[in-house]
Amino acid sequence: MDKVIDIEDRIPTLREKRRKRTNFKFMILIILFFLTLFLLLYFQSPYSEINKIKITGSNLVEDKDYIKQSQLQIGDSMWGFNVGDVEERIAKQYWVKDVEVKRKWLTTVEIKVNEWQKVAYISLDNEFYPMLENGDVFKESNTLEPIDAPLFLQFDDEKLRKRLLKELAKLDSTVLALISQINSTPSSADPYSITLYMNDGYEVRAEITTLAEKLNFYPSIVAQIENSSDYSKGIIDIEVGSYYKTFNDEYTQLDINFEEMDAQEQEVLVDEEAQLQ
Repeated sequence: MDKVIDIEDRIPTLREKRRKRTNFKFMILIILFFLTLFLLLYFQSPYSEINKIKITGSNLVEDKDYIKQSQLQIGDSMWGFNVGDVEERIAKQYWVKDVEVKRKWLTTVEIKVNEWQKVAYISLDNEFYPMLENGDVFKESNTLEPIDAPLFLQFDDEKLRKRLLKELAKLDSTVLALISQINSTPSSADPYSITLYMNDGYEVRAEITTLAEKLNFYPSIVAQIENSSDYSKGIIDIEVGSYYKTFNDEYTQLDINFEEMDAQEQEVLVDEEAQLQ
């Protein structure tokens, strides 16, 4: 026969459970109260405002330009903007490859930008502009900077420029730094033909479609040429195979009476001879 427990014997246990349940509810209410109070005080304090906007990765434009594009300002709420919206606004700039926006600590917003790299310059309307690796011409900066990348001349075809820029991006940095100028020299047989003028005095004739594949061997080709006892500067042709010819062998020396030339003809001849030296 089952033992019957009197209700009076269970009252202390029921009271203890009820007391614990009441204390637990009270603690929850206290926590919620202080959490709400903390949030109210936080959002009313300077600690909820943007005190610093940190830009990293900016080379093509100044930090203030990215801050302007972000539409963020010092003093705005740290939680009053959407990170995705800020990233979208900055990513619309054609020179930006990608961007990441983060809230850092309590009062700092960090904007990390990854820009398309500058790989060449082009002459347009008597001005020199950087060309980016995505093929765009960067015209935002009006400051005159040293030309520290190859100069494109006679490249009116945008598709041709972009194709060449892709090849330049594949080059070893040491080889790219040796290129001074690139001229488009197409023919009816080969529309991709180009001529490169190197900083070390050599001239290279190549084709855009195979440029990176072949020009990366340029240092070893030059080393072989200069190891010969009677070497002189000249032309390295890597369009089809690979062969070398000195400037003296390539250009015929004409017997010209310098005194019978007019001033303009003399100036042209002097410039041509200077380029051959």
